[in-house]
Amino acid sequence: MGDHLVDGSAVVRVETVELDSRGARQIGARSRLSAPLNDRSSEVREAILQASAIAQDSLAQVPERQGWAVTTMEMTFGLTLGAEAGVILSKASAEASFQVTLTVERSNGAV
Repeated sequence: MGDHLVDGSAVVRVETVELDSRGARQIGARSRLSAPLNDRSSEVREAILQASAIAQDSLAQVPERQGWAVTTMEMTFGLTLGAEAGVILSKASAEASFQVTLTVERSNGAV
């Protein structure tokens, strides 16, 4: 029936998109491809590590101001897997984006 690993577990497949010579996505009925998620795990892992590092480095540079400090951050981003190789930050539209939510609270020493 479906793809299975040697141990009998199912292979999780992810949809991939073709990119043109400029790196633009080509999405259409004829270009819908898929790949085993496990085959692309290192690319997904690297994209998550890079995005996390950017967010952490940015937050580390935000100083406490007038008794207020950023206490938490939530970051959301989408990934699209290119058919040949590579990970693209994506969103439903053609533009890549990050969504960041910060929580700002009074500092312990604030009056």
